[in-house]
Amino acid sequence: MKVIRLREGKERSMLRRHPWVFAGSIAKGQADAGETVRVESHEGKFLAWAAYSPSSQIRVRAWTFDENERVDHAFFKRRIGAAVALRQRMAVESDGVRLIHGEADGLPGLVVDRYGDLLSAQFLSAGTERFKSTIADVLLQITGCTRLYERSDSGVRQLEGLPAVTGWLRGEGATEVTIREHGWQLTLDVHEGHKTGFYLDQRDNRARLADWVRRFGCKRVLNCYSYTGGFSVASLAGGAEQVVSVDSSAPALARATAHVALNGHDPARHQALDADVNGYLREALKNGERFDAIVLDPPKFAPTAAHAERAARAYKDINRLGLKLLAPGGLLLTFSCSGGVGAELFHKIVAGAAMDAGVDGAILARLEGAPDHPTTLMFPEGEYLKGLAILKQ
Repeated sequence: MKVIRLREGKERSMLRRHPWVFAGSIAKGQADAGETVRVESHEGKFLAWAAYSPSSQIRVRAWTFDENERVDHAFFKRRIGAAVALRQRMAVESDGVRLIHGEADGLPGLVVDRYGDLLSAQFLSAGTERFKSTIADVLLQITGCTRLYERSDSGVRQLEGLPAVTGWLRGEGATEVTIREHGWQLTLDVHEGHKTGFYLDQRDNRARLADWVRRFGCKRVLNCYSYTGGFSVASLAGGAEQVVSVDSSAPALARATAHVALNGHDPARHQALDADVNGYLREALKNGERFDAIVLDPPKFAPTAAHAERAARAYKDINRLGLKLLAPGGLLLTFSCSGGVGAELFHKIVAGAAMDAGVDGAILARLEGAPDHPTTLMFPEGEYLKGLAILKQ
């Protein structure tokens, strides 16, 4: 077994069971892409068995901190089995579920979502790429599914020195699926959709929006960066009289429109606009429009902390415009999925936007991803989705 020796003092994070080791922390040692290595402290003390990534700044990702555990078929069967069992305990109100959430489930670089009887997976690290066949077999064995679609087309793969890969890994057939969520029906395509096909992380926040729209009597709702209209369906389910969905993707808007009809709502209550959100917000403000509830769920503005300053300006601008467009007492749901923007910084950004808009707001709730996208105590970096539900004062 090849050995990776760390620089003096660089073992502290691994002693706290954090799974990452950056290139600058390594004193000596190397291996092939995805090869399992023994990680040792500067003094030669065992720290972890890990996957080596020669092309990534995250040079080592720990599989296990148990010196007696071997990374083999049985290892993946235990880890995947434990992850699936955890989701069963959560009693998720959907047949669309995140089964494997990377480091949070002790499987760095692996993301697996289940949509009905179909699995959609991303192999995002050299380690998961090396064990892809084993992982695929174990996933089907444990879940009872017969089809597994690969969506390893994230930009993260480039950082690992890996090419983008999409297509059937096990089985074949139609790539479009209909899932149930809180009594609604939503469709997705694992081949064409974002990420693995859909944003399951907002599942519970969609349900909360439906409840708040109903409770506060929100009649007119604006859903920005609407994608395929999950929040739009939730708003209509909550009793909104008119919902406006704004996105720059015509195919996503077409699916959002179809979702409205699929769930039995009057199509006249929904308007889909193919437009730049920032430009639309400015135009709506100029035209004197007002909304009782607004959802701001933009794409990732800051993939890393290095992009945080530029992202902060973008987040502040859309939140300033959104707060201005809200009617008095209106509800704002605003989110950031940028890993480089923490919850505290995001709060400050939205507070700055409120100051510039000349308004204040009461925080109704702090929002995060659904529980099947867990954040663990040892890996806080997993907390990528954060949000605020605000009542304008």
